[in-house]
Amino acid sequence: MGIPVLIIGKSGSGKSASMKNCVGKDFNLIRVLNKPLPFRGKIDGWNTDDYQVVLKALKCAPAKSIVIDDAGYLITNYFMRNHSAKGKGNDIFGLYNTLGDNFWNLIQFIVNQMPDDKIVYVVMHEDTDEFGNIRAKTIGKLLDDKICLEGMFTIVLRCVNNLSEHKFITQSDGSAISKSPEGMFEDIEIPNDLLAVDGAIRNYYEIENLKNKSQEA
Repeated sequence: MGIPVLIIGKSGSGKSASMKNCVGKDFNLIRVLNKPLPFRGKIDGWNTDDYQVVLKALKCAPAKSIVIDDAGYLITNYFMRNHSAKGKGNDIFGLYNTLGDNFWNLIQFIVNQMPDDKIVYVVMHEDTDEFGNIRAKTIGKLLDDKICLEGMFTIVLRCVNNLSEHKFITQSDGSAISKSPEGMFEDIEIPNDLLAVDGAIRNYYEIENLKNKSQEA
């Protein structure tokens, strides 16, 4: 059973920047958008917004930690390519069903078909609904009514920028979705460092990655 971890945040909140310390470590990166990373260095991986290619990449990735950056665009790009050809009524509802099915199947693949020591970080933008609740950004209520993305994850971290530094939020403040098992992280606010997050999760579940430990020594 692989471990999916959801990371949400506004644009510029430090989602991609959190990977800076993962350069040269045991990480692979799936970039849904072909845009440069906001730091020096490279994380080996793939550039694709095709679900089937993403699944193949997850299956063959040599690293034990994999990041799907800009994962929300798996939904958006598929919608933009197909909505004009679907017409109206039942065809549009069918498209939303497909969008929900595709993303649900991706998370189920991580959970059910990946090894126990693999962690997959699903990075998405956040959105605020009419009630002020903050959650992962999709493409609207029709899809949100079909799947609760956050409910598919045990760990949801929120990236925030408090003007002086970027942080991860590990527990909910009541309006924004953040959650993690009790005792996994020392504080509600932790440094914006995905390598440190990965270490904390592995320590909690006793699935240490010796490659990263040996490189840190």
